[in-house]
Amino acid sequence: MSFTKKDIKQIESKGLTVKAVEYQISLFKTGIPFSNIAEAATVKDGIITLDDTLTEGLVSYFDKHKDNLKLLKFVPASGAATRMFKFLFKFLKDYKPKKESVNSYINKNKLKDMSLFLVGLEKFPFYKKVIEALRANDIEYEKLSVSAKAWHFVSTMLDENQLNFGNSPKGLLPFHEYKNDCTSTAFEEHLYEAALYASDNNNAKLHFTISERFKDKFDKEFKRIEECVEKNTGVSFDISFSYQHESTDTIAVTLKNKPFREDDGSLLFRPSGHGALLKNLNALDADIIFVKNIDNVVVKQYKEEVAKYKKALAGMLLKLQEKTFYFLNELDKDDISEDELTTIGEFLTRELSVKISMEFEKYSDKYKKEYLREKLNRPIRVCGMVKNEGEPGGGPFWVKDQSWNQSLQIVESAQINLKDKIQKDILKNATHFNPVDLVCGVKNYKGEKFDLENYVDHKTAFITMKTKVGKDLKALELPGLWNGSMAFWNTIFVEVPIITFNPVKTVNDLLKAPHQIM
Repeated sequence: MSFTKKDIKQIESKGLTVKAVEYQISLFKTGIPFSNIAEAATVKDGIITLDDTLTEGLVSYFDKHKDNLKLLKFVPASGAATRMFKFLFKFLKDYKPKKESVNSYINKNKLKDMSLFLVGLEKFPFYKKVIEALRANDIEYEKLSVSAKAWHFVSTMLDENQLNFGNSPKGLLPFHEYKNDCTSTAFEEHLYEAALYASDNNNAKLHFTISERFKDKFDKEFKRIEECVEKNTGVSFDISFSYQHESTDTIAVTLKNKPFREDDGSLLFRPSGHGALLKNLNALDADIIFVKNIDNVVVKQYKEEVAKYKKALAGMLLKLQEKTFYFLNELDKDDISEDELTTIGEFLTRELSVKISMEFEKYSDKYKKEYLREKLNRPIRVCGMVKNEGEPGGGPFWVKDQSWNQSLQIVESAQINLKDKIQKDILKNATHFNPVDLVCGVKNYKGEKFDLENYVDHKTAFITMKTKVGKDLKALELPGLWNGSMAFWNTIFVEVPIITFNPVKTVNDLLKAPHQIM
């Protein structure tokens, strides 16, 4: 690949190297292999279940130890809320209120989403805010026809000169409405939730990855709610933010795998998905890191239940980590016995769900120690999994690598070859879904931080089709943060109740029970 001096200057200004960009282009040319799923992880085969006694024990264990640990909650919150309102943007574009009634438009086009939105209108937490904005613009909403009401309401919500919800960060939208017309944002709900499980010595640290252009808005929101949340919880909050690094951007190419160029001749680079946030996660210093998406929150009445299972996952992590660290210290000794090596191998298999080599028993003691140390001395993540109820996205699977070794992985449907009947059937029969409910241990048995960049499977990137000013292009996404970016972590899957998973992917999700005050 031949780059001009101007190209090289542009590449280096982003913190990239020519070699890295050439490697990205090579991936477009060779293609990225699909994951080879061996079988779905299921209860008793890769997924642990919790009964009440075990849950209570794990919660108690976490509560007992948490004040001696650095805890942190990590929330990817970079995106705008545009996709939440996708069907409403289409409504504004297509609907002509002077030509037909809104009911006729909905029925003709079979728009269930639009119908549900209008039926539930007054239950949305932003309803009163939109009405106030309408009145401020001298629109007598109550006197309008049903069709005009629908059009003006949606327009006021989304117009960039009005409330502009679609271009606002999802974390700062009104998500819940409480008594006295008090609304809360997803950002605020994360603080209340963190106070219940991610605080040590009455201090909670949260880190949000955001778009830099929204930094002032998040700061303003924290100033607005800080005193109230701290008063209600008795917890003080340490909030930090970071942005997606430009050095994680990836080059775009044409359909012929040539660098895609802007009209001025410059190279086009694009953000590379949530896998880019590994750099942000890697920069944090904590003993235990809770990971949860910005839109997965609930109203206050459900928070204790959600927090209980977060604590249970953290308790399991601490217990497994304690055993892991003990065994690693034993492996450092010169006089470890054959029986102890066998015990460590059984721990890996039974409790960490690591499938060790069938040749293990034939190894020399020296190589057994090296093999076990390499398998044990890794970051650990305990991942909550919910029963599959048809949500799109990734799930837990046993995956084969090129050497036919199997490991537990979170795999997205886009990583699976759906043209292969066997692979498609495995996906179809999966019982659980990934809600992005992770508790991570990122330090080793000596208290040193792991370099998380060393545990990425770079072959699990994604190639997607996009457009730019009407021209088709191919884009590259880095291995997903909880997919390929954590491929070589030790992974434990635990079944958690569906109440722990309440994402707001479309605005109508705010009408579901966990987002409504009963």
